[in-house]
Amino acid sequence: MTEQFNRWDSAEYLKTEEDMANYLDVCMEEAGDDPAFIAKALGTIARARGMTQVARDAGLSRESLYRALSGEVNPEFGTILKVMKALGLKLHAST
Repeated sequence: MTEQFNRWDSAEYLKTEEDMANYLDVCMEEAGDDPAFIAKALGTIARARGMTQVARDAGLSRESLYRALSGEVNPEFGTILKVMKALGLKLHAST
């Protein structure tokens, strides 16, 4: 008998804005100095919201958004800020 496993997709569990904000907070803590990790976390949140709408709200093409948030490249900080605004998220600093 062969077992089948489903691929885990965090986006399926991000139902509310609070879920999304908490997910990003935890990812930022875990990321250390890895900007691609944070970009990928934003990509997960964008998928939960709907990539097409997030791309439209951020003023980017859907393909550019997928590439920027793939976790394989380091997107420009301006792109990150556009995506966060489109997602309704804010960047906060604390000590």
